[in-house]
Amino acid sequence: MTASRVLVLNSGSSSVKYQLLDMADRSRLAAGLVERIGEENSRLVHERLADGADAGAPDARRERLGPIAGHEAALAAVAQELAADGMGLDSPELAAVGHRVVHGGTRFTRPTVVDDEVLAEIRSLVPLAPLHNPANVTGIEVARGLRGDIPQVAVFDTAFHSTMPEYAARYAIDAATADKYAIRRYGFHGTSHAYVSRATAALLGRPVEDVNVIVLHLGNGASASAVRGGVCVETSMGLTPLEGLVMGTRSGDLDPAVVFHLARVGGLSVDEIDSLLNKKSGLLGMCGDNDMREVLRRAGEGDEAAGVAFAAYVHRLKKYIGAYSAVLGRVDAVAFTAGVGENAHQVREAAVDGLAELGLALDLQANAERSREPRLVSAEYARVAVAVVPTDEELEIATQTYALVTR
Repeated sequence: MTASRVLVLNSGSSSVKYQLLDMADRSRLAAGLVERIGEENSRLVHERLADGADAGAPDARRERLGPIAGHEAALAAVAQELAADGMGLDSPELAAVGHRVVHGGTRFTRPTVVDDEVLAEIRSLVPLAPLHNPANVTGIEVARGLRGDIPQVAVFDTAFHSTMPEYAARYAIDAATADKYAIRRYGFHGTSHAYVSRATAALLGRPVEDVNVIVLHLGNGASASAVRGGVCVETSMGLTPLEGLVMGTRSGDLDPAVVFHLARVGGLSVDEIDSLLNKKSGLLGMCGDNDMREVLRRAGEGDEAAGVAFAAYVHRLKKYIGAYSAVLGRVDAVAFTAGVGENAHQVREAAVDGLAELGLALDLQANAERSREPRLVSAEYARVAVAVVPTDEELEIATQTYALVTR
């Protein structure tokens, strides 16, 4: 029997998301979430998916409530749920565990099998991603303890963007200072941008090497990328996920002197400014809601603050579409993805409106229709395709992991 299953783990500071996939046919066998780790009211939701159905297994969807002390207990609970469905971590069919790791710095530009040295280097990157990399490391350590005999593979959010030319990755600050403190543009959401750019080429029926696409990953966090022939040449997030588009709670682009002003005139500490720009800005800061559905509802009812927030959100999108059209020179498609990009037809319509000179136009009826399938929503006469492509970061992580351990 050839081992073909990959367990994908996304370990957060107080949560673990997971999926089990069979890469022989790219089917999804199980998925779940452990949340509120370390609290008395921890919660695990496990779902056996249709592809992993077993007549003798318990109910397909199960939930357990109660304290889960830490990540080790969380992964042990996940292992129990998988075992109850006949898909335990001790299965000989499990080929590898793929881990989402947010920051790979300049060292990790492709999926990497984790050993002690690699783990130490990921730890050394914690200052660049203090909220994410520590939890990612913990997930890897616990999984190694459970199944140290199979490859543990780190797949980095930053890796897809490592192909940016140096002039796009560099900030125009003193080079020695930048090098000393690893200050450069890294970009994030890389697994999503990689998956969606390839899926868009497939939707167009063209080789990925022949397609230039602008990918707009619009969720609570949001980022744009310019992808030329399957290779990222520019992206909106930078040293951290704060740069770029207007997001749910993040400001995106702003004059760096705002930070100095808040410190000197407002008397805010560095930590207070960090919290303001990352957690209390964006849509939330402008109108009090970070859920685009609520922003749209309120704007539709004439709420002025929501209307301005929505307009700012769309204005920033248009700026990046225009800028990346210039960077690419030729654009074959603009692809919308993630929660807002896939579901908010009003955002897509507003973002494309007025961009006919760039070759963009929507079929309004097609754009308004809901679907979970990749689809084109552009007008037939449009020079540039507009696509809605549901992202699948778990499948992308599993694909990269399996390709590494079987090559």
